[in-house]
Amino acid sequence: MAERTRTITVTSGLDTPRESKGRWLPRLRPNPDAFGIATESFARFMGTPQFLFYMTVFVAVWLAWNSWAPDAWRFDSAALGFTLLTLMLSLQASYAAPLLLLAQNRQDDRDRVSLQQDRQRAERNLSDTEYLTREIAELRIAVREVATRDFVRSELRSVLEELLESSDGHEAPSQRKPRRKVPDTTVSLPQVPVPGKDKK
Repeated sequence: MAERTRTITVTSGLDTPRESKGRWLPRLRPNPDAFGIATESFARFMGTPQFLFYMTVFVAVWLAWNSWAPDAWRFDSAALGFTLLTLMLSLQASYAAPLLLLAQNRQDDRDRVSLQQDRQRAERNLSDTEYLTREIAELRIAVREVATRDFVRSELRSVLEELLESSDGHEAPSQRKPRRKVPDTTVSLPQVPVPGKDKK
């Protein structure tokens, strides 16, 4: 049997996903930041007393209109238990739950980022504190080798006592230091006769 060689041409790699050409709906890519800000604002509004007040007024007007208005003007039957109102409230709840979850996810992301920044700040503060502790320890070691004020005062006091003792003459003459002789710089002026003084 003759061996058959097959040539396989690979146009794309195995790790490349297939491109789906036939799409019925276009892919929507909204801005996540703008959508998240709108979601958070709506979630904050839903948690305020104003939303509860407006919702209560809306439901009260709905019930009053469909209960006491003329039959030709009613759009939701009270005999069927206000089916349209129930549908609207369930639709609102089904949209509110994902919006609240999106807002909560954004808040969790912010908390995670702030926690990471706090951890980094704590590490920097710890390293700065350790550096300052080492510097203070080195300064204490250096200060121990420096003469203190009390030590200098005691030394000056002892030197002053020695000087006072030497000035009182308690030291032996041999121990005294010879004083340096100051040269005589006086000039003798010749005497000039004063007229009228010799006549008596």
